[in-house]
Amino acid sequence: MSAPAISTPIKMLIDNIETVIVGKRQAVELAVATLLAGGHMLIEDIPGVGKTMLARSLAKSIDGTFKRLQFTPDLLPSDVTGVTVFDQSSGEFEFRPGPVFANVVLADEINRATPKSQAALLECMEEFQVTADGVTHHLPHPFFVAATENPIEYEGTYQLPEAQLDRFLTRVELGYPAADDEVAVLDRQILRHPIESVQPVVSKEQVIEMQEAIRHIHIDDSLKRYIVDIVGATRQHPAVGLGASPRGSIALMRLGQAVAAIANRQYVIPDDIKRVAPAALGHRLILSRDGEFAGTTVGQVIGEILDSVPVPVGQGAPQV
Repeated sequence: MSAPAISTPIKMLIDNIETVIVGKRQAVELAVATLLAGGHMLIEDIPGVGKTMLARSLAKSIDGTFKRLQFTPDLLPSDVTGVTVFDQSSGEFEFRPGPVFANVVLADEINRATPKSQAALLECMEEFQVTADGVTHHLPHPFFVAATENPIEYEGTYQLPEAQLDRFLTRVELGYPAADDEVAVLDRQILRHPIESVQPVVSKEQVIEMQEAIRHIHIDDSLKRYIVDIVGATRQHPAVGLGASPRGSIALMRLGQAVAAIANRQYVIPDDIKRVAPAALGHRLILSRDGEFAGTTVGQVIGEILDSVPVPVGQGAPQV
């Protein structure tokens, strides 16, 4: 599938999800961009704003399997990945897949599980496979994890380590809907929930083809340098104790390619990088003590960096 050919199915996918998620176009586009870039998303927001519905509507839109995994303190790694059991009828050991074996996995309140159980899921995200008793089991393709966190309630939670946060391609917030959008939500749910009416608009095979096409979106060398300069600036900012790793640079590049495809372009422009920078880098920065004491936010840091790093001029489209 060529780059221009993917713009129509991408638009169909976004529009289909928006029949359920009202007034959150940017968040929906970021979710689709994360899927197409081959990454995973961390949704950090309060209960009731549509985190679960975003994941479910995405799964139904691509005709994929969906599993929801509620993370709790007593969750075991085998509850995530699956377990090998002895089948008395056959006299052999049999692997019973866990809920991670799905195209779209919702890891609800991931910070409520112990670090060991968190790591079991994050290993699947990184390797796209599960190893049980020395046998490797490959996860289905496409494979997309949407993990949620409640940023308000911290009692009984285990904060995700920075090394594990770095595994998520993006972190987004949905936020409260605008008043008119909330009225539209009420209208759509008078008779039934709109998720019940969602039908597939693309196939899993098309998603895989689109993921491959995204990697062929042109990104100029000057924009690669621009990305590296942005990420490098996070390591030098006085309010930051630990900046983004090279994985942050890769995230900016992949997401830049994905949003360029969403915009029906075959090449990345600087505005694409600026647009995805908060979602790609926000969870990868650790503020210094001085920065926290001064009340500086990660969003402010990223904004200052984007304002200060010189933007390449006249670059983007491939030279003919």
